[in-house]
Amino acid sequence: MNQKKIAIIGGGPAGLSAAEMLSASGHAVSVYDAMPTFARKFLLAGKSGLNITHSEDYERFATRFGDANPRLRAALDAFTPADIRAWAAGLGTETFVGSSGRVFPNVMKASPLLRAWLARLEARGVSFFTRHRWIGFAESGHVFETPDGRKTISCDATLLALGGASYPRLGSDADWVPLLSDRGIMIAPFQPANCGFDVAWSEIFRDRFAGEPLKSVTATSRAGTFPGEFVISKHGIEGSLVYAHSAVLRDDLLQNGKATVAIDLAPGRTLDRLSRDLARQDAKTSFSNRLRKGAGIDGVKAALLRELVPETDRNDPHKLAAAIKALPVPLLRPRPITEAISSAGGIAFSEIDETYMLKHFPGTFAAGEMLDWEAPTGGYLLTACFATGQAAAKGIEAWLGRR
Repeated sequence: MNQKKIAIIGGGPAGLSAAEMLSASGHAVSVYDAMPTFARKFLLAGKSGLNITHSEDYERFATRFGDANPRLRAALDAFTPADIRAWAAGLGTETFVGSSGRVFPNVMKASPLLRAWLARLEARGVSFFTRHRWIGFAESGHVFETPDGRKTISCDATLLALGGASYPRLGSDADWVPLLSDRGIMIAPFQPANCGFDVAWSEIFRDRFAGEPLKSVTATSRAGTFPGEFVISKHGIEGSLVYAHSAVLRDDLLQNGKATVAIDLAPGRTLDRLSRDLARQDAKTSFSNRLRKGAGIDGVKAALLRELVPETDRNDPHKLAAAIKALPVPLLRPRPITEAISSAGGIAFSEIDETYMLKHFPGTFAAGEMLDWEAPTGGYLLTACFATGQAAAKGIEAWLGRR
């Protein structure tokens, strides 16, 4: 074949996934990254157990990407969670399904998988350049800031895979936004996704209970009702159960200036049973004793009720039961995007065609978290990064074939 020079700017999962497909086709692929090493966010995600994908029914899996579901579906169909598990196995990393349906490597960590992946790419001839920060387009390529000064490279096609705006210290800093927006490319503002929220805790509650988990609860918002757990933080609330609701709560705050999430502190008991059991308690006993004996609630759950339920309602067994079953936690704002697990926003899908090429910049493609989509935690984010990287690689091959 006629070998072409392809520049991949961004060395995370989307960029490396594209590099794998393009190098297998015999192209001369170079991967550039601003950081000293590649896939730093991928490595961080693997420190506590790399959740690489999810095992739920694929038809359900493919609906987890909000408004971007229709645009991502073809890419996901072509590189499914099952394909990711097979890909990892091909690199010597077997995977298992956890109790929540999440998929992890047997060794849990990301580093062995990444090392094997980079070694295979190098063996295929992929060139890697660290500490190369992209600072703009050149006549027939790109300009980078490097330790040795500015450097201009030429190429036949480009994939931009520079990530979103969370974890700036790991390279996902969205510094690329003005480089594209100045050229007329529409970019949806970045917002925190899978994030915690600020709550106006009293000083007493914050000082005593920050860091305490609330386990065996359910949370309800416009996103639905989900079981799980979350943590009281010094700022508000955070954790996996909060992240499951974060997109709708963030949007409610943006559109209405207010949002609440309703917490069921006793999902194993009905409202009627709680009302009856609480009504049987001696009204002269303390609030803590009435909660413990009538509802089986103590510790941080009892403190949360004391924090958020007016005293008159705490003394009414029926109103107290209603609060236990649906305690509204009023939210002030999302935590800063620099603390978020991921980000929403990015290049609008209207700016790319079905092959992930920028419509007004032939030969330049985009993939991964640069694009305007978001997903919950649970392996969905990584799966879509892999899938869009592969879809863009196919787009590059098709475009080069037409030239």
